[in-house]
Amino acid sequence: MEGDEQQALTATKAAAFHRLHAAGIFVMPNPWDLGSAVTLERMGFPALATTSAGFAWSMGLSDAAVALEDALAHLRAIAGAVAVPVNADFQGGFAVDPEGVRTNVLAATATGVAGLSIEDSTGDPGRPLHDMALAVDRVAAARAAIDASGTGVVLTARSEGFVVGRPDLDETIRRLRAYADAGADCLYAPRIGTLAEVVAIVDAVAPKPVNLLVNAPFITVAEAASIGVRRISVGGTLARAAWAGWLGVADEIATAGTFGGFQRLPDVEGMLSAD
Repeated sequence: MEGDEQQALTATKAAAFHRLHAAGIFVMPNPWDLGSAVTLERMGFPALATTSAGFAWSMGLSDAAVALEDALAHLRAIAGAVAVPVNADFQGGFAVDPEGVRTNVLAATATGVAGLSIEDSTGDPGRPLHDMALAVDRVAAARAAIDASGTGVVLTARSEGFVVGRPDLDETIRRLRAYADAGADCLYAPRIGTLAEVVAIVDAVAPKPVNLLVNAPFITVAEAASIGVRRISVGGTLARAAWAGWLGVADEIATAGTFGGFQRLPDVEGMLSAD
């Protein structure tokens, strides 16, 4: 696809993605490969999101080990396989300095994704979050890259305190508000796990929409809607559920020499056959 044609298609999908955030709630599950992406689209989900962890596991890697070029190729493949908007789990932008984030986000906007997220974690257990000023500059750099691309890609800013062992709600809210001021379209604090925390974040960043990660059954879609959540994603949890299924069957074969797991299996070939 030529550059101008790709940009126009991305802009169309990004506009549709923005509309999904305007009112109500939607669930945006996270496929890890083309088969899971196509299947989730056929199930009727209005948007999808990649999972950096799920993709890494499919390559036999840990989440942090995926290279930028592999991540960009994965985004291009997923976005090209479905008609619905795709949000990119773009980790920390594959750079620390804002200029590097800007360069890499600009490259991500050329893959066909309709949205992308930038995290504020460092990967350093001793200093797990970027200093506030740098974290804000990184979000601003991502905003500048998207604006320069002319695509209108939705920018989600993530604060990772609850993921990296710094579950400070006040600090998380302070960061999310600053990221909103720096140009984020949507705010996200993964691993918050109580209704009270969700309500506090939704209220604090309103009217900006909030993404809620659901990786445990602590809330329903209806409950999330009632407290103002705009979108729900599941991160790598669908991929982990898939791993749980086949690992259980493989373990039975390895330890018992039986094949009891080979029952009541889905017709995957039929699901993915052309209509």
